[in-house]
Amino acid sequence: MTIQKAKEVIAVEARAIADLTHRINRDFLKAVDLIVKCKGRVIVTGMGKTGIIGRKIAATLSSTGTPSLWMHSAEAIHGDLGQVTCNDVVVIVSNSGETEEIKQLLPLIKKIGSRTIAMTGNRHSTLAKHADVLLDVSVKQEGCPLGLAPMASTTATLVMGDALAACLIVRKGFRKEDFAFYHPGGMLGRKLLLKVEDIMRKDAHYPKVRENRKVKQVLFAITRARCVSACILNQHGKFVGIFTDGDLRRHLESGSDVLERRVAEVMTRNPITILQDKLAAEALNIMKEEKIDELPVLDKQRRLVGLLDVQDLLKAGLV
Repeated sequence: MTIQKAKEVIAVEARAIADLTHRINRDFLKAVDLIVKCKGRVIVTGMGKTGIIGRKIAATLSSTGTPSLWMHSAEAIHGDLGQVTCNDVVVIVSNSGETEEIKQLLPLIKKIGSRTIAMTGNRHSTLAKHADVLLDVSVKQEGCPLGLAPMASTTATLVMGDALAACLIVRKGFRKEDFAFYHPGGMLGRKLLLKVEDIMRKDAHYPKVRENRKVKQVLFAITRARCVSACILNQHGKFVGIFTDGDLRRHLESGSDVLERRVAEVMTRNPITILQDKLAAEALNIMKEEKIDELPVLDKQRRLVGLLDVQDLLKAGLV
């Protein structure tokens, strides 16, 4: 019985979402145009469970390039209406369209001069009749076994809000980089904003050794810098290679006295490198594909400016 009821609820809500496709019409386009042309902010208001959905819609709009805020309808008629200006678009969310607080709010918003978009399940309601644009989010059936708690109706409202946000992203030319700017603390922000030069090891924090040095001297330099590799320079200070623990192991296995040899004889010449202005995420992809743990970092003139270790990516939260 429990499993069957759960499946029924999902089916009811799925039908409610599918029915919305028939309501993406001229009214929907008017709503998008109204928001695109808005010189102020989009203010979303509502009450109860539907109001909670409205709060999420406002948050989605704000994070995708449409300045928006949430205003509780009851608080609005007790002072918060001062947030609203004539340059704003107010999205009023109410399934019945007859909520008392909404009915009190409507004429006040009209007096301010704001344009209004109604998201309601009742096309004949007070809200529907007085809004500038009507978005029909009505459902044939709620998921609640009692037919009382809003389930399918709140889902439909949420999806209509997402449809609005998605179209605004396209109309405004909002990009991944813009999204990352508004989410600098998240993983996406780090992936899209963090550059190699932001996290690479610089100056004395990585070893730079001349190619005529003996391997044992290079190992001392690596230990002092607390790294696992060293960047090798020629007599003119030009970057020519990298010496890693992998190079050391390979030559130890050959039975040669590698510690007394010049590092130029055992280093990896012309290793894979990366420019300092590249994204850290790109460096991570290179390391994964090439199965390496370090990348020498160059500037645009191909001069050595740093070293990127996989541990640096780990500390930055990219791994």
